[in-house]
Amino acid sequence: MIAVSKTFKEQDILPLLNYGHCDFGENKVQEASIKWPKLKEEYKEVKLHMLGKLQTNKVKFAVDIFDYIHSLDNLKLANKLANEIQKKNKKIKLFIQINLGGEKQKSGIEPNDLETFYNNCLSLKLDIVGTMCIPPDNQDPKSFFKDLYYLNNKIKLSEISMGMTNDYLDALEYRSTYLRIGTGIFGKRTNQF
Repeated sequence: MIAVSKTFKEQDILPLLNYGHCDFGENKVQEASIKWPKLKEEYKEVKLHMLGKLQTNKVKFAVDIFDYIHSLDNLKLANKLANEIQKKNKKIKLFIQINLGGEKQKSGIEPNDLETFYNNCLSLKLDIVGTMCIPPDNQDPKSFFKDLYYLNNKIKLSEISMGMTNDYLDALEYRSTYLRIGTGIFGKRTNQF
């Protein structure tokens, strides 16, 4: 379970860290770069997950702070990540984001392009561990979770990143291995970081 700590401050995160929770998610590289270096130094077991869209001009900073990136969605980004990961000799686990709802405002590759994209990522020696999706807001998420489960199995990946506060039980039905829970853990977001 990834505790999505975006917009929450250090004092909100510390109780979970002290309890022993290790997986946290952020949406913005800049916010994570301010908030997490000191915390990761102190809490060595923490794994930080990049959940939001990753711009290519932020890749070098993302590679410095994140352990997982859930939003790999194009070849330009894959190339940039491969170069930076190799240059810094980092181990970063990646999820391919798939736009199952065909929504223009959402990132992600087309489902039909998955196998080709995955093979391109392997040729770049990227550590692709799974797939990720964000279902459309106004539709039943189950059919999208089912589709992602099928696509993930098709390319024989072990991890699936799907399910948030409102639909995580449905995601578990389709074998999600990473749930992204923010509001359900931290409460409503009332502030900007």
